[in-house]
Amino acid sequence: MEQIFTVEQARDLMPAVLARAGELVAARADLAELQADRRRGRPSALGGLPEAKGLEARLGELLGWFPEQGIEVKGFAPLLLDFPATFGDEPVLLCWLEGDTELGWYHRLDCGFPGRRPIPGTV
Repeated sequence: MEQIFTVEQARDLMPAVLARAGELVAARADLAELQADRRRGRPSALGGLPEAKGLEARLGELLGWFPEQGIEVKGFAPLLLDFPATFGDEPVLLCWLEGDTELGWYHRLDCGFPGRRPIPGTV
């Protein structure tokens, strides 16, 4: 059964979400830099193939945490997360985008990211 969040439940998860997101962004950047150095045939301060494989595994672990909490991963770079919720009878997705410091947006299921609006009661 799909997790349906209240705004309060989703916001209560945000400290853990922000911590995981920070780790993911750092590992993603390290992997991108390491892969770029490897493509150019240059040594990397970040290591070689074993370190790249380790970063890939770590990214998989970090990304896997979100669905375990009932959070949908909609994008990887930038990281885009949706929390299924309802406003009245309307199913919506509470929406968090990498760089946001809090959970402040939502959109209807049929509107997607372009339909993002501030969560009612949020300024």
